[in-house]
Amino acid sequence: MKFRLHQASSVLLLVDLQGRLLPAIENGAAIVARAVFLARVARLLEIPVYATEQNPAGLGPTDPALVPLIDRTLSKLSFDATQEPGLLGALPDRTQFVLAGSEAHVCVLQTAIGLLHAGRSVAMVEDAVGSRRGHDREAALARARAACVDVVSAEMVAFEWLGRSDHPRFRDVLQLLRE
Repeated sequence: MKFRLHQASSVLLLVDLQGRLLPAIENGAAIVARAVFLARVARLLEIPVYATEQNPAGLGPTDPALVPLIDRTLSKLSFDATQEPGLLGALPDRTQFVLAGSEAHVCVLQTAIGLLHAGRSVAMVEDAVGSRRGHDREAALARARAACVDVVSAEMVAFEWLGRSDHPRFRDVLQLLRE
């Protein structure tokens, strides 16, 4: 299932970008920076931003740079967020989910596949997902592609959400790209 992202249909889902996990993630700071960029674009375009936290008692809260940009944070113990009782129903009723987070080969991938099975279109942001080891991240991206998850970049997401150069927020998004 290949598709173009639309502002009115999308949700940004930040998966497990938590303080105690991020130091172990390869290029963790860069992953958070791209997630912040995506969340800032989503805020400008009034796209819901949700986050999950895997076992927050053990892995801590979401990275503080992201917290002010998130509409709602949902706790979970299931690696696939869609298997957590009540979590799928707590997400916005939209058809397209853009995923960023960690670990790419565990919670991000399993949640992406779960969302596909729940009838949603899913895009995984390649430059905003990470794992402890690079080969696990690469395996996750390959498996996501094979499962019909669109693998995209953060800039691709931003420009697809905008759709046109005369979008009222176009210049604001360009400014975020320059920062």
